Amino acid sequence: MDVDVLDRILAARPKVTATDLSPLLQEIQVGYGYLPPGVLLEMSRRTGIPASQIYGVATFYEQFHLEPHGRHTVRCCRGTACHVKGGHGMIQAVSRELGIAEGETTADMRFTFETVACLGTCFLAPVVMVDKDYYGNMTPTRVRGILDRYK
Repeated sequence: MDVDVLDRILAARPKVTATDLSPLLQEIQVGYGYLPPGVLLEMSRRTGIPASQIYGVATFYEQFHLEPHGRHTVRCCRGTACHVKGGHGMIQAVSRELGIAEGETTADMRFTFETVACLGTCFLAPVVMVDKDYYGNMTPTRVRGILDRYK
């Protein structure tokens, strides 16, 4: 287990408490690309914060990933407005283009594919989001061109 990143993060904080968990987990995830279980257990050992509490925060917030995550995250909205306007077709198109199902990451670690309940952009339905970029009024034929921008 590589703990260099954890060493650096903890060295910058003289005293770590449970109130520091979210920012600590964010830093760890930036450093490793996800939250490796061995690193979380080592953090628990070093800080005295129970592993159950660390995992409670890590699993509560969707921003945290306990498995390796792709460089780019593709999200398809499955909310009502997107569903009515053909959102399921976007999910199928993204899955087909990436060769993975929702919740999976491509073998080259380039993309992770997720579906979400709502992206909050119903007026653009159906919506696909790549990282922080929104693509509205999507059609299955536009999916390939969008994803090619991130390769």
